[in-house]
Amino acid sequence: MSSESGTTPVVRARGVTKKFDEFEAVRGVDVTISRGESFGFLGPNGAGKTSTMRMVSAVSTPTSGSLEIFGLDPANHGPEIRGRLGVVPQEDTFELDLSLRLNLEMFGRYFDLPRRVLKERTTELLEFAHLSDRADDKVDNLSGGMKRRLTIARALINRPELLILDEPTTGLDPQARHLLWERLYRLKRDGVTLIITTHYMDEAEQLCDRLVVMDHGRIVAEGPPASLISTHASREVLELRLGVDDHAEAADRLGEFAERVEVLADRVLLYVDSADDTLGDLHRAGWRPERTLQRRSSLEDVFLRLTGRTLEE
Repeated sequence: MSSESGTTPVVRARGVTKKFDEFEAVRGVDVTISRGESFGFLGPNGAGKTSTMRMVSAVSTPTSGSLEIFGLDPANHGPEIRGRLGVVPQEDTFELDLSLRLNLEMFGRYFDLPRRVLKERTTELLEFAHLSDRADDKVDNLSGGMKRRLTIARALINRPELLILDEPTTGLDPQARHLLWERLYRLKRDGVTLIITTHYMDEAEQLCDRLVVMDHGRIVAEGPPASLISTHASREVLELRLGVDDHAEAADRLGEFAERVEVLADRVLLYVDSADDTLGDLHRAGWRPERTLQRRSSLEDVFLRLTGRTLEE
């Protein structure tokens, strides 16, 4: 790799917008993603993540602004850029009646790989995905976690420099999620740049070196997960279920006990330095919540602070 290619950001966006008729899905996004970085896009449905990912994947062009992938303009170098990408979509799409091996080999033909190279890579990727023993089984017989690992393996058939993962572990059980995380750690260690969209806060904290929070097409915060939490949330959160109809009215009276109070449909969140001390203060003041939960602040608290919405909304 040349010195220039080693220092050029994988993604550089400046003032990027995307409009669909009168609707502006992406509104002036600025972001730089370095080689070997694991970068996350966080936000609810409709925040602009998918539109941004389609532009980064060189399958959709910006309405305005500047976008470079590998230092190239996707409007003029789309095929070259796509040849250096791997994309893991939300849905697993395979020829279900064909074997795992045949599915990988068929996909690899899109990249004009020699037959010998294609067979070698298919064997290598089945091993990477812990699916070697199922190589000749029909895809239809796989579990959800196995299909997800096969989708990631397929995205690696062209040995991409950048792997884009859209909700990579949605619907998987904890064991399958952690196995996928381990596979992604290996890719990052090998120098592959990762871009991840996810609704799982623990996933974002585990996998992302940096991330952006998007809302209504804009980036509202950017940084490492720990930095975002320390900047936009208190050290701890005390969740209260009060057994009352009007949580908002109760929240007004709870304001003196916390740095910040958020009202959700079924509970009130108190952002405090010490949840244990605050709970003691509440009991001494006569408060008797039906249920309480004490926890550390999370990225979801950051999003609630910045947008007034939970990530599932």
